[in-house]
Amino acid sequence: MGQVKTRWYKDAVVYQIYPRSFCDSNGDGIGDLRGIISKLDYLKELGVTAVWLSPIYKSPNDDNGYDISDYRDIMDEFGTLEDFKELVKGLHDRGIKLVMDLVANHTSDEHEWFKQSRSSKDNPYRDYYIWRKGKGKNGKKPPNNWTSRFTGSAWEYDETTGEYYLHLFSKKQPDLNWDNPKVRKEIIDICNYWFEMGVDGFRCDVITFISKEPGLPDGKWNPVVVGDEHFVIGPRYHEYIHEVCTESWNKYDSMTVGEGQGITIHNAEEIVGEEREELDTIFTFEHQDADFYMHAIPRKFSLKKWKSVFSSWQKLPQNCWPTLFYENHDQPRAIPRYGKMEYRNEVAKMLAISIYFQKGTPYLYQGQEIGMTNFKLDPKDYKDIISTRVYNSAKKFFGPLGAAIAKWGLNKRARDLGRTPMQWTAGEYAGFSTVEPWMTINPNYKMINVEDSKKDENSVFNFYKKLIKFRLGNKIIIEGSYKDLMEKSSKIFAYERALGDERYVVISNYTDKVVKYKVPEEYKGKESKLIMSNYSSSSDTLKDGKLLPYEAVVYYVKG
Repeated sequence: MGQVKTRWYKDAVVYQIYPRSFCDSNGDGIGDLRGIISKLDYLKELGVTAVWLSPIYKSPNDDNGYDISDYRDIMDEFGTLEDFKELVKGLHDRGIKLVMDLVANHTSDEHEWFKQSRSSKDNPYRDYYIWRKGKGKNGKKPPNNWTSRFTGSAWEYDETTGEYYLHLFSKKQPDLNWDNPKVRKEIIDICNYWFEMGVDGFRCDVITFISKEPGLPDGKWNPVVVGDEHFVIGPRYHEYIHEVCTESWNKYDSMTVGEGQGITIHNAEEIVGEEREELDTIFTFEHQDADFYMHAIPRKFSLKKWKSVFSSWQKLPQNCWPTLFYENHDQPRAIPRYGKMEYRNEVAKMLAISIYFQKGTPYLYQGQEIGMTNFKLDPKDYKDIISTRVYNSAKKFFGPLGAAIAKWGLNKRARDLGRTPMQWTAGEYAGFSTVEPWMTINPNYKMINVEDSKKDENSVFNFYKKLIKFRLGNKIIIEGSYKDLMEKSSKIFAYERALGDERYVVISNYTDKVVKYKVPEEYKGKESKLIMSNYSSSSDTLKDGKLLPYEAVVYYVKG
């Protein structure tokens, strides 16, 4: 307790593990903690310095663990608290920190708090959640027009007490009432419980939703969600986050990263400014608008928009620290989102270069380091609650055409695409399990897997290994200034990182065509050398030239 925060995350590479799909140790088709323990040497070899675990708490799994029934215990399918303690020790022995997922906007409806809360209006836990009388003569109309992020009304009528409870997600995920100080104290105690067990930080799920507008007024219609403005960064959000930070997070050498719906470059500093003592960092979703309308509907990728978003976050004041990511459990794989499959190896390396030389904490999602890809899932294989609801609703209301359109969209955007089992070997079930896994395995596992990747010196895995080693401790990357280059190009993403008289010039071709480029005048005549590339034919020095399909180069320039 009482440690000074070292802000270790500023020189870290975080590896996200989706436990259900990482490694199955006991042959039930489901990944687990002992499966993760068996791969700790792999993580050490890769070179990552922290691991973020998606939820492992007790849960009925309505939303794959993001519906928690006991914050102080482990899901039966994943193992025990003893397994968890062994995992923490194994990570720390290898110099790897552990970040857990904190899901504090809502619980499962099977959590004891909610069981008590719904039992009667005068139960001591009633005010742990948000209950309201219905509208209309018989009180059977929802209290307002808010909608769930998982489709449908955000209100569920409960017969026991004749009132509605709020759920911004599934009806099995009732929202906690953060206006109740007892709820905030519970969350603080939960954080401290895990810190004392050795955890090094938290990824805070939908944390910007915790403060709702008093009176819960109707929202104005918008294409994404009704009532959005009434529960995103609500009126007491900062007060509540500051309270948790000062009573828990800041008492440990920790880091926090929030899932930042509603966060843009314009309000980032008030969310993650270090002097505010709130969140340390945030996941922003602005860059998703470059290839998805409203983060959801597929559209043609716009590199100009992509560059603009990343560059804006790079130019934040020094008291703000960005996060860098392409993939996570809520996103499809980057390939073939940003590049053609026939150039899979080059695309994976180009994307890595384009982001790993920026300022911020990079997050590497399991399988990304071997270039795992998307593939077309059959609707019967959808496991995610959003995928199944979207598909079934489209089919119900619009028939075969609606089902076909939904399937097309989901094959580009479904969260399931990033949750297929990790591809360890070319053997049966991709080495993930000894039995058929809980979810479909990508059929290309015989060509794309860890075992083969480690043997190939030109593999995506060995490239990431080299890149991570180069990045860690590199002051130009951690502390250097950032400058856009070739801003008007719709094909090339180029930027400079500079510290003193040393700089890196990073140039990435985001197309499958050969692209010409001219070096800015300021670099001509200066000493330069190639330090990283995804092609063996790249020029040894920085000069006017051509980039091959998806080629990425990094030059060191002196002076």
